[in-house]
Amino acid sequence: MNESNAEVLKTIVRALPDPHTGEPLGDAVRGLALSGDRAAVDIMLGYPAASWRKDLTRDIESALTGQAGLARVTVDIDWQIVQHAVQHGLAPLDGVRNIIAVASGKGGVGKSTITANLALALAAEGARVGVLDADIYGPSQPRMLGLDGRPRTAENRRILPLEAHGLQAMSIGVLVEADQAMIWRGPMATQALQQMVNETLWQDLDYLVFDLPPGTGDVQLTLAQRIPVAGALAVTTPQAVALDDVRRAVAMFGKVRIPVLGILENMSTHLCSNCGFEEAMFGSGGGEAIAAECGLPLLGQIPLNAGLGRSTDEGRPLVIDQPEHPVSQRFREVARQVAGRLAVQSRNTRVRMPKIVISE
Repeated sequence: MNESNAEVLKTIVRALPDPHTGEPLGDAVRGLALSGDRAAVDIMLGYPAASWRKDLTRDIESALTGQAGLARVTVDIDWQIVQHAVQHGLAPLDGVRNIIAVASGKGGVGKSTITANLALALAAEGARVGVLDADIYGPSQPRMLGLDGRPRTAENRRILPLEAHGLQAMSIGVLVEADQAMIWRGPMATQALQQMVNETLWQDLDYLVFDLPPGTGDVQLTLAQRIPVAGALAVTTPQAVALDDVRRAVAMFGKVRIPVLGILENMSTHLCSNCGFEEAMFGSGGGEAIAAECGLPLLGQIPLNAGLGRSTDEGRPLVIDQPEHPVSQRFREVARQVAGRLAVQSRNTRVRMPKIVISE
């Protein structure tokens, strides 16, 4: 077999669809080598996909086996997560490649539950992940992630994030007493959040999942303008009232030029813990309709399940507590969808210059 045969086979692999980016594999195919009746394919994805390796390997083997007399195909799959562009004029955070904001136009749609499980699913797929609880008035992540104790301070007076289930995490809830009410006006809350973001010593994160407060008011808009976000996703439920608020959330991100990676529908059905029967209790098709209206992909549909709520109340979200649960597997798929959609966004070309300190 000659070099032209290798190029033909490489073209076949490059044309295979990547369901997580919505595009063909393309440049993810780094190389294809031939030796006799054997081919070796090298894949480098732009997002973590540990649980997709087996299926992708099978698809490539199926596409190539028998082509040009091939008898055996081996596939090597890895990923490299790069830093993607943020809003104009903002520099990425030290120690964080990408911030992903999880937003909702209204409260009560399960955004914080989604955030905790999504972060753990990204980590399970092979990324280094952190969670920042940006809900100053009602922080939920300390309980959901089982955060315990107060954060320590590093030598440079920066705050070391707490760790939970392999995640780095920070929340106003671990900096104040549990029963202390956050009676702050918008500017005070915004300043507190900015300090928490900028003064936390994040350590080599691929993704920092940002649990935004619900709504689209002044605080949320200010945060979206001042914190370097690479991409966002909007959480909704099937009801019409929730869909109306998603439009506002998507419009808010559009104003500050943050790409919305897609829509995630929560509580799309009820999944019975005993028999597994799945029923659309709150209507159906709402998430698909609003995604189509906004020109965005529907990233997934998460059912309402007793174990999902119970596990977060106990500080062990379902993805870590029952990794083989059907809902946990859906979160893994959503994680790949979110990371995959981000992987095709523009890269950050801004060079961070080192700080120079002159001392006598």
